[in-house]
Amino acid sequence: MTIEEVRKTAEQKMQRTLETLKTDFGKVRTGRAHAGILDHVMVDYYGSMVPISQVANVTVQDARTLGVAPWEKKIVAVIEKAIRDSDLGLNPSTQGDLIRVPMPALTEERRRDLIKVVRGEAEDAKVAIRNIRRDANGALKELLKNKEIGEDQERRAQDDIQKLTDRHVADIDRVLQTKEADLMVV
Repeated sequence: MTIEEVRKTAEQKMQRTLETLKTDFGKVRTGRAHAGILDHVMVDYYGSMVPISQVANVTVQDARTLGVAPWEKKIVAVIEKAIRDSDLGLNPSTQGDLIRVPMPALTEERRRDLIKVVRGEAEDAKVAIRNIRRDANGALKELLKNKEIGEDQERRAQDDIQKLTDRHVADIDRVLQTKEADLMVV
């Protein structure tokens, strides 16, 4: 592996982390029903934690209501509890085999809760970026140890990786500010 390969790999991973964050932010809706909002909710399915989408169909019934249709009757209560216990502030109700999930009107308090959620996701993305930096620096140290590069090359490459890290962290901050502004618009 060369310095350029290490840098390119790190940049690709950082870019993917940023794209994932943008996708996650897109799922945090401002009061409108969106099937993707439940993607992060995990359900205990026979001892394994799985996303709701693997045990039920999630559909948008109208602008403010989601419908969750479990594939097995036995897990209706489990799914309802998982949705209620999630950090999304949703209060599902069961009607036979269908779980209806009304989207609450966004109160000031709800907006603040959503901002906490997106800030947490942004912080997780920053941690992921830093982990990628750590892995890249480890690969550079390995190249130095194997005498494939010199100390000066390694130092320059580490500076380059740090600049990449700083740029992607700044991008995360920018995306977060935009999403916070969207959430606070009444």
